[in-house]
Amino acid sequence: MSSLLPLSRGIDRLNEWVGRWVAWLVLATVLISAGNAVVRKVFNTSSNALLEIQWYLFAAIFLLAAGYTLLRQEHVKIDVVLGRFSRRTQIKVEIFGLAAFLMPFVGITITLVWPLVVRAYVTGEQSGNAGGLIRWPVFALLPAGLTLLGLQGVSEVIKRVAFLNGVINDPGRKANEKSAEEELAEAIRAQAAAAPEAKP
Repeated sequence: MSSLLPLSRGIDRLNEWVGRWVAWLVLATVLISAGNAVVRKVFNTSSNALLEIQWYLFAAIFLLAAGYTLLRQEHVKIDVVLGRFSRRTQIKVEIFGLAAFLMPFVGITITLVWPLVVRAYVTGEQSGNAGGLIRWPVFALLPAGLTLLGLQGVSEVIKRVAFLNGVINDPGRKANEKSAEEELAEAIRAQAAAAPEAKP
């Protein structure tokens, strides 16, 4: 485990870096969208390239940030049943889910999509719209995003196994999430502060 944890930390740093840079694409998308709308209203003209770059950036935001989202434990989870079990059992189920579902999904999808990316690159495939963009960059976002997601899945498995071995703290807990004990302590303090002072 001690030899794999540095790998996990390296993957985490990679997805943290990608996630922070991808966040700027949101601003770029908003600016391009607003600029395109202004040009269309003021000058009564538009560009298919500007419309398509918005779609490309939108795809980049969601695909490239998938690993970052997993790192931050922000993917949707339904814990109605799993929440009844101990944390160790929950971690074991998470390891199974990552290994049995996420990893095969990533591997199979990349295998199926990669030939399409290569073909689009070799043929110089372009959008069917007049003035549209070339297609291979947006096609390449899918295997790139899934690679980052798969790497983060590996990191999450390493961290969960390390947790089960008592090497690290719970990796599934969000950085700003408070434990039940911390919430209880805060509630007691708030109640004590709200209660009127006892008269002598």
